[in-house]
Amino acid sequence: MARGETATRKETVTPRRKTRPAATGGRLRRVLRWLVLAGLATAAVPLLLLLLYGVVPPVSTLMLGRWLTLQPAEREWVALADIAPALPQAVIASEDSRFCLHGGVDWGALRQVIGDAGDDGPARGASTIPMQTVKNLVLWPGRSYVRKGLEVPLALYADAIWSKRRMMENYLNIAEWGVGIFGAEAAARRYFGKSARNLTRREAALLATALPNPRQRDPARPARFHARAANAVIARMPNEDAGCL
Repeated sequence: MARGETATRKETVTPRRKTRPAATGGRLRRVLRWLVLAGLATAAVPLLLLLLYGVVPPVSTLMLGRWLTLQPAEREWVALADIAPALPQAVIASEDSRFCLHGGVDWGALRQVIGDAGDDGPARGASTIPMQTVKNLVLWPGRSYVRKGLEVPLALYADAIWSKRRMMENYLNIAEWGVGIFGAEAAARRYFGKSARNLTRREAALLATALPNPRQRDPARPARFHARAANAVIARMPNEDAGCL
């Protein structure tokens, strides 16, 4: 072979392409794609659960936690029609006086309480009944801005897909009224030895005012401050708007 031909061949040799950076970039894109899909799936779970709980009796995260740790949880689901009207009225008077008016979040109350909150987040006073309901169903207990930030859109969503009546029905069936005691029926039987449909106004007020601290307040044997709070709720009950129920 001639020397000139050898030189020409050397000049026309195409250098090998480096593929490692492209392959690394491809793997990174796949990982990011899976992370995004996992995040979307995780975000969809609460939305799907709340949609389901519009037609089936819900189970709270606290109830699930007790069952998973082999601890008992008392709860007997009852329709709102089988709960004395005094109880939702007392809960509205005690927990969320604008329940029938707002769309899941009482913005004025939320701004005020957040402005007064400490480092551990807003207090219970910022929570509407829809916010407390979604917290009990798909979030975790405790106080933090992260959880409150999740409560707000979920409460708006739940209020949009459920009627007010269904919202109250779900809330009264998952609220914790003592260690392992969930829902109005179990609470009425435990503390007053009767069905929730037979609760008196005072018994309803005592149950409603136990909710801020259900593991410390005993509706059957209320402490002095608990009894005073119940009396205040009884005084407000006739003025509360429960017409949406």
